[in-house]
Parts: sequence; structure tokens; C-alpha cells
Amino acid sequence: MSADEFRNYILGFIFYKYLSEKILIKANRLLKGETDKTYDELDENIDKEILEAIQEETKNDLWYFLNPTELFSFIAKKGNSTAEDENSSFILEELIVILKNIESSTMGTDSEEEFLGLFEDLDLTHPKLWRTEKQKNELISKVLGHLDKIDFKLEDTEIDVLGDAYEYLIWQFASGAGKKAGEFYTPQQVSEILAKLVTTGKTKLKSVYDPTCGSGSLLLRVSKEVKEVGEFFGQELNRSTYNLARMNMILHDIHFNKFDLKQEDTLELPQHIEHRFEAIVANPPFSAKWSANQLFMSDDRFSQYGRLAPKSKADFAFVQHMIHHLDENGSMAVVLPHGVLFRGAAEWHIRQYLIEEKNYLDAVIGLPANIFYGTSIPTCILVFKKCRENPEDVLFIDSSAYFEKQKNQNMLRAEDIEKIISTYRERKEEDKYSYIAKLSEIAENDYNLNIPRYVDTFEEEDPVDLDTVANRLIEIDGETKELDEKIKGFCDELGIKTPF
Repeated sequence: MSADEFRNYILGFIFYKYLSEKILIKANRLLKGETDKTYDELDENIDKEILEAIQEETKNDLWYFLNPTELFSFIAKKGNSTAEDENSSFILEELIVILKNIESSTMGTDSEEEFLGLFEDLDLTHPKLWRTEKQKNELISKVLGHLDKIDFKLEDTEIDVLGDAYEYLIWQFASGAGKKAGEFYTPQQVSEILAKLVTTGKTKLKSVYDPTCGSGSLLLRVSKEVKEVGEFFGQELNRSTYNLARMNMILHDIHFNKFDLKQEDTLELPQHIEHRFEAIVANPPFSAKWSANQLFMSDDRFSQYGRLAPKSKADFAFVQHMIHHLDENGSMAVVLPHGVLFRGAAEWHIRQYLIEEKNYLDAVIGLPANIFYGTSIPTCILVFKKCRENPEDVLFIDSSAYFEKQKNQNMLRAEDIEKIISTYRERKEEDKYSYIAKLSEIAENDYNLNIPRYVDTFEEEDPVDLDTVANRLIEIDGETKELDEKIKGFCDELGIKTPF
């Protein structure tokens, strides 16, 4: 099994441990003063009334329920004893039942949709885990045992050990997954730029939306830039990644009534069509294919443009979709391939409409090549606003040369990110880095947004002294003749033919 495939097991077990520890903390607080026992010491046959009362309380607060013998620590310890005693029963079957019970404990509650199918990617019967049931049991027991030793410090509200660890693991799995990683993760430094762009001038957001939300990390990154986000919305096509995103939200203590994530094709079957959002961020799949069905010409997302994005390149279809969902006071930032800046036909038409008719484009930011997983192409960020503070111009930033070269990928440093953000927020021009283009200039360029048309990064080379070059060539010619004479002498001594 590859690391990418094993990702779902590791992250799923971490989530299971999180749910167990949350309920243990909550239950122990409820038991304080009522009994000398802690929750994991309760007997499910003797303490039935206490357990029923705790279940009622925890389901209202935590949305799910786990019995003491279903807690992560209990199963982890049982797994360790199983590994040492060949006569012990296997934990795999129990674990399968427990994960199903977590989901079923939410049936009929408001959190049912958020937990439905959440553990479906933890297939403990999968043959790739190992050949025999005993081997599978030993492997899972080892994983649970190692995780059980980690203190996630959930009672310390000042730090987020588990949330940070989860994000770190997602990043590590993305690094190792190569091309596939683009399906579920945006590099941290790019996420930070997008988040800072859409939160510029704001301390609170009513809502944030990501139409291709992957693991949900980009949505969560936005929340780090403001004091409060009212609601999180997202849509994701890949089922496993959608499950990962829901876990990620819950792990970061986002209450189920504050996030609404859907699993479906965003362009073909949008799930939040009536909503408008204050902040929108996205890293859509680059130049993905879509149906471009002519029926979409009557869809409010696309109808006003008069043209659809081409079937082979859905980049502008995602832009149109996001523009439709953007609130009047909102900001959106989207990562796209450079082709959207200059390609013709339908894409030129859409680009022209967004700039000339709507005047929504606020900034174009060029990023370095090779900073995304699975592709080395240079990319750009387009920033859109419906109510722009600077409606007469568009800011162009070329940060393509500002990065740190690493072994397999280029990396944006903290100073590179800060330079982009400060340039955007202060809307300043800098020689060979940024330029403020009037709308009339963009029109003169026939709505071609290719960054070198606006930011001149040309470096003049030192002038060449042709006399010096000519004299050096004469010197080299003389040196060559001297060497030829020496070689001829050696050949004569050896009695062999001269090679020239």
C-alpha cells in the first residue's frame, strides 16, 4: 500500500482518537462530584443510568457518542495485549463496529449529515493492509498503540496541537503523493497568500467559500487571518477528499452548524447556488475538462457572458462560477495557469467582459514556477472584487523570481509572501516587480493580461567591447599555432603522422 493510500487510515485513526478524547474530557467533567470513577472506568452493565445521562448531554454538545469500551485508548490497549497473546481476540471486527456506531449515534440529529460515511475510507478488510487477518490486526494495533502515546492536549485551549499535527500530516502526505496531491491540498504558502488577499481590511467574515475545497485546509487558513468567520462553505468532487475535509473541520473545532461541505461536481451540479459569500478562495484543477453543455447558456452563472469556457479548459468556468457567488462587498482570489491571461477565442471574450463591462478584476499576481505538487508550470493569482476601491486600474505583480530553490520544489519564503501582500495592500509600484495599469492601457493591449506586457523585468547586459573581443581572438589564434607546433614535434619524435 502506498503512502498516499495509507493516508486515509492514519488521518482517520487520528480523527477517531480526537472524538474519543473529546468525549472523555466532556464526560469526566459531568461526572465530577457525582462519582469517584472516571468515564473510562464506568461499567457498561452496572452504570447504565449514568451512561444514558452522559449520552444525552454529549449528543447535544458533541453531536455523537462513544461508550467507555469504544474509546480509542481502550481499543489501543486491547490491541497491544492481543499482539502479545495469540489466544486473545482480534480488535479489527470491534473497530469496524465502533466506527459504524459513531456514525449511527448521530442518526436523527442535526449533525447526521456531517458524520454520514465519514469513516468509509477506513476499509479494515482491504487486502493491501496485509495478507492475513492476524497480520492486519498486528499492523493496526501498532498504529493505534503509537497514536495512543501522543498527548494532543485538547484541554489546553491556547494551543492546537492536534489541528496543527493534522495539517502537518496532510502536507506531508501531499508532498509524497506528487501529481495526485493537487486533488486535495494547496501548498501552505499559496494558501497563506490567498487568505491574506481576501481578508485585506477585514477582521470578521460572514462567510467563506471554496468551490474546490479539497481537504478544507484553504478554508481553515482564511479563518486564521481574521478574528471570526461566521460560516464555511465548500464543495468537493472526490469522495475520499470530501471525507477528509469534514474531518479537518471537526478537528479544528468548527461546529457542524457553521460549516456546509458538499460532495459533487461544482460546475455541473453546484450545491450552494443561492448563496453569496463575503470571501471566496480556490485552487481549481488547472485546465480541467468540463461538459461546456449549451444548456449552461441559460444558467445564471454563465448566461450574461455570451460564451462558455472551452471544453478542454474549465479555468474561466470556475471564475464565472465564483463571480456568481461573490457578495457585493466580497473579495475572491483564485489560482490559475498563465494561459488564462492571454488565450483567445471564448476565453478572450470572458476576460474582456469581466474587465470592460463588469470591471471586477483588481489584481494579477504572477507566482514562481514549480511551487505546486504535480506540476512545474508557473501560475498566477487573479483577485476580483465587485465593489473595487480602485476602479480605474488593475495592479500587476511579478513575483516569479522571488523564491527559495529546494530539492524537488521551489518554496515561497515568508519575506516573499510579505512582499506580495504589502504590495497589494499598499497598491504600490516597484521597478521590475509591480505596475498599476490603467484600464485604457489594458484595452490597448486587447485585454491581454500577460504580466511581462506590464511589468518590465528586462535586465540590460553589459556592453560588449568588440575591439577587446577581436584582440582576444587574435591571441587565441596565436596560442593555437604554438600548440600545433609542439604537437607536431612530439609526433615527429614518435615517428607517427601529425593529426592535422
